[in-house]
Amino acid sequence: MTAEDIAELRPELVGYCYRMLGSAFEADDAAQETIIRAWRREDSFEGRSSFRTWVYRIATNVCLDLLRERGRRAVPMDLGPSSTVASFSPAEPPEQLWLTPLPTDPGDVVADRETIRLAFVAALQHLPARQRAVLILRDVLAWPAAEVAVLLEATTGAVNAMLLRARATLSTQEDASERPLSGDERELVARYADAFQRYDVDALVKLLHEDAVQSMPPIAAWLRGAVEIGRFFTGPGAECRDSRLVPITGNGMPGHAHYRRAGDRWTAWSIQLLEIRGDRIAGLHNFLDTRLFATFGLPTVYSAPARTGTGHLPGRGR
Repeated sequence: MTAEDIAELRPELVGYCYRMLGSAFEADDAAQETIIRAWRREDSFEGRSSFRTWVYRIATNVCLDLLRERGRRAVPMDLGPSSTVASFSPAEPPEQLWLTPLPTDPGDVVADRETIRLAFVAALQHLPARQRAVLILRDVLAWPAAEVAVLLEATTGAVNAMLLRARATLSTQEDASERPLSGDERELVARYADAFQRYDVDALVKLLHEDAVQSMPPIAAWLRGAVEIGRFFTGPGAECRDSRLVPITGNGMPGHAHYRRAGDRWTAWSIQLLEIRGDRIAGLHNFLDTRLFATFGLPTVYSAPARTGTGHLPGRGR
């Protein structure tokens, strides 16, 4: 076992830790901590299990330690009913931990994209920590029950029982996975970007499902309905006029890095992911934490002087 062997596991460890923790920042830190612990404990690896199982046991323990120290992460829709524009409040609960998006490569395998969707990761947060680990290892990573039992130092029967309970809980959550985008759906995303940058609210509303939702963590309030979202665009959201959008992919979903006008330049505002259902947009999920721009490999200032369709930054357009 070498440092290179451990480092090669980092990408998949980030994905595992993200599903466990619901935070791109924590997942990166947890994966790094796992690599450090594995390297320091190299002499303790006795070969009783596979090297990969041994490393994943360390990663699982890192995640379980973090989960014991804090509550579960959530999306605004978990916290209460939708708001209206008339009663909309930009309040940010000081103690609330929010789910954050994770960049994904369009070349990722379909299974990886589907099991990292926002809805799926949000549903995972409802599971007890050990059940969450079992479900990810068994249903996402397709590990045998016996191998998961070794990792968790449990019996195979206990692992199977936890998996059944986890599946039962997930079955009560909405939309655990979605299929990849078709060509028509990619065109829909492009039409959305064009309408948003022109700030044609009528055109934007026509692209939304009647029951579409809009969320903006860390703001707790969220909206439901194309009409209500349209009212937001012409009300509190009007400050987004003359924005720039840079295409990204996060959680296996299409989206944009949203730069808002600030004088003679555009500055980072939100990472937005679009939930597509059929021929229209079912969800606009805006994450207002500008630290996410670095996570997506993007600068916080967009200085291009002209707009031609969807926004572009050197090396980042897709």
